[in-house]
Amino acid sequence: MTDKKEKILQVALQLFSEDGFDKTSTSKIAKLAGVSEGLIFRHFKNKEGLLHSLNRRGEEKTKALFRPILFETGPENIIRKTIDLVIAIRENEEIFQVWKLEYKTKWAKEEYGAHKMEPLRFALTAAFQKLGYVNPKQESLWLIIQLDGLVTRLYLQEDFDLNGISKFIWDKYKSTIR
Repeated sequence: MTDKKEKILQVALQLFSEDGFDKTSTSKIAKLAGVSEGLIFRHFKNKEGLLHSLNRRGEEKTKALFRPILFETGPENIIRKTIDLVIAIRENEEIFQVWKLEYKTKWAKEEYGAHKMEPLRFALTAAFQKLGYVNPKQESLWLIIQLDGLVTRLYLQEDFDLNGISKFIWDKYKSTIR
């Protein structure tokens, strides 16, 4: 990938995640990236193509974020790492922007994209099964819904105590695991 194409993607991610897809023009992206608007069209065909490239890149980043959980064998560690996932999102600026764009896009398009969380749900379901939970599939779905709420709060509530609530959730599970 060329440096200019990479710069276009970085600027587009920043602007789309902050201002939204509809409110961001390709001319603004070009200006901030220091390229011509024509170069954006040459690389991505149109603004939707640029968003599509960012979404594909985001899916790859998300897979990498999930990888330590998916390769974990201990059920307690799977649950703990899943709960800490939102903290990992907050601590990585690119992942933070990728997920923020994902959240803005899902509300704008009224599409959830649950398939992206399926690998995580499978890992959690297996963990809860190993631990003898009565309904491991529902338990994994419940935890993912809680994480979804944490991510929403992370983006919308400036003073949100993510560390505190993550510890609270872990303490609830920890007390039932052993």
